[in-house]
Amino acid sequence: MADSTFDIVSKVDHMEAENAVNQAQKEIAQRYDFKNIGASVEWSGEKLLLKASAEERVKAVLEVLEAKMIKRGITLRSLDAGEPYASGKEYRIEVGLKNGIDSDDAKKIAKIIRDEGPKTVKSQIQGDELRVSSKSRDDLQATMALLKGKDLDVALQFVNFR
Repeated sequence: MADSTFDIVSKVDHMEAENAVNQAQKEIAQRYDFKNIGASVEWSGEKLLLKASAEERVKAVLEVLEAKMIKRGITLRSLDAGEPYASGKEYRIEVGLKNGIDSDDAKKIAKIIRDEGPKTVKSQIQGDELRVSSKSRDDLQATMALLKGKDLDVALQFVNFR
């Protein structure tokens, strides 16, 4: 019998992120505390650019964006928010979206699987994702439960369960 496998990936659904940004823009346009301070959220290439006239206001814009991301099912581990910085008369925050598992995190996940997972489970790093295989589907599900219980720095999704 062939081994059962699944892949561990870390991806952000770009359409959901787009919808969250649109909802945040609407709320910022309607809220009284954001009037006349130049608050905005917009795409700048692959990153989001948050702007406002004061440091506290740009942090509030970030909170609105984070709330909308959570509502759309995007975990905050997928966001890479920088520190507020002054740019002329306004403050800005750049927020990146993390896609893929970098090699350090992949090694940590593989070590967790090797040390704490069922003994029949094998993992192998393939670029920015991990392939996990075993003869037993129950062991694979136990591995998924193990990883969901860990507090890792990346948002994990389990795909291609075969």
